[in-house]
Amino acid sequence: MRVIAALLLDMDGVLSQGDRPLPGAARLLATIQEIPHCFVTNNSVLPPQAVAERLASMGLARPRSRQIITSAEAASRWLARQKPGFRYYAVGAPGLDLALRRVGVADSERADFVVVGEGPGLDYASLTTGINLLEQGARLVGTNPDVNVDTVEQGRHRILPGGGALLAPFALASGVEPVVIGKPNPLLFEMALEVLGSSPSDCLMVGDRPDTDIAGAAALGLGTALVRTGRFAPGEPWPAELPRPDWDVHDLDELLAAISPLLPARGARTPTGR
Repeated sequence: MRVIAALLLDMDGVLSQGDRPLPGAARLLATIQEIPHCFVTNNSVLPPQAVAERLASMGLARPRSRQIITSAEAASRWLARQKPGFRYYAVGAPGLDLALRRVGVADSERADFVVVGEGPGLDYASLTTGINLLEQGARLVGTNPDVNVDTVEQGRHRILPGGGALLAPFALASGVEPVVIGKPNPLLFEMALEVLGSSPSDCLMVGDRPDTDIAGAAALGLGTALVRTGRFAPGEPWPAELPRPDWDVHDLDELLAAISPLLPARGARTPTGR
């Protein structure tokens, strides 16, 4: 790979686990502070400002809200392109509704789209409302395909249902094929590159999941780095059907040592948020 002029960073499993920063996260963010970078996450639970506050609460450098591209933000932009002023029915945590509300109108009776994201919100009543809207012709949209996600609560590792698992009942009950927005699909990556003003060839994606972070970025021609600090553990064999990353490292310190020669010299760096 040529000089790394910009970076995209996943968060859960890369920079943190639950509310605990991972070793090397603070050092990595300090090193790339002057290099254009964005945070791209399939997590649709929190809005960008809350995500920034969460990183800051861990003692990590606080990014600008515009540097954080969530699957909820990507979904709202995609829907606005499909139908300006669209009506929607959202199932998921508040971050999804906040993103959709800026460009659409909530409507549980005449929605154009049923949008399903991560977090609390799915129950018998919401599933019933959603499948009846789909029966009336609404399109089914999921923020991301992850069937499960990792978290740490009170020092204990837990597995939570992901967006793909919460989307499945709507697709199964209605027979409607969903449109899925988040990684590995291209829109989230493309939005981040647009924010940075960067091209895929000089941008590095850092993630912890081969099937979403690495596969999606590689398909667009980005450089890729996998850190084995999340679900994909050290020693686990690489899935034969997926493209291999440019770097496959144990942790962020090893990654930083590997890519440092390719980062711009400090005097040549462009401030983040250009």
